Amino acid sequence: MTQTTTTASIPRPDRTLAETDRTRHRRLREQGSLDRAALDAILAAGFVCHLGVIVDGSVRVMPTVYGSDGTTLYFHGSVASRSLVSSPDAEVCVTVTHVDGLVLARSAFEHGVNYRSAMIYGVPRPVTDDQEKTAGLRCLTEQCAPGQWDYARRPDRKELAATALLALSLDEASVKIRTGAPDDGDGPDAARGRWAGVLPLHTTWGAPQPDPALGTEPPAAPHHIAARADTPAS
Repeated sequence: MTQTTTTASIPRPDRTLAETDRTRHRRLREQGSLDRAALDAILAAGFVCHLGVIVDGSVRVMPTVYGSDGTTLYFHGSVASRSLVSSPDAEVCVTVTHVDGLVLARSAFEHGVNYRSAMIYGVPRPVTDDQEKTAGLRCLTEQCAPGQWDYARRPDRKELAATALLALSLDEASVKIRTGAPDDGDGPDAARGRWAGVLPLHTTWGAPQPDPALGTEPPAAPHHIAARADTPAS
């Protein structure tokens, strides 16, 4: 079922996200951002998104990998692609979230999470042109592992035909970011003398693990892979 949504945007300067009925920040407005650079940074920091789509009348949310070229989000979505064949105007919502830490306040009510998140709305289109599909898969691959597209064998025609790739415009997106300490430092619970603060969360890449099929003396991991060991993953 197609949901009618007002998507007309208000006038805005360059590099500012449009405000629509779906992207307007109504709750925790102070955490909302209209900075397009913030959206770009959130997308650049990850490679897994969650795709919300209606399939056979029920809502499904699927994790999948993505790549962004700055104007379009490319992502795998075989189930969503099949759904779009029968409902070509179906709206989807794609989310990307990074957790940066737990905000542990003096009271459980004030606990929270430091995070960066983006929600992208729109009607995706299946990518059918081989040239665009190749470019989209390159974007997706380089988002996950920069340098891997030129290292690995590229998809042939048969593999391209078997791959479901969707493209979604970044024109309608919502960004929220929360940073900093708990909000109850000047409240009545501050007098209780309990510890409060932030427990940061950091994720890093580990050392590359060779495929056992490479044998007992595998070739060295290429530089673009080996160099990521012990570096931040987001």
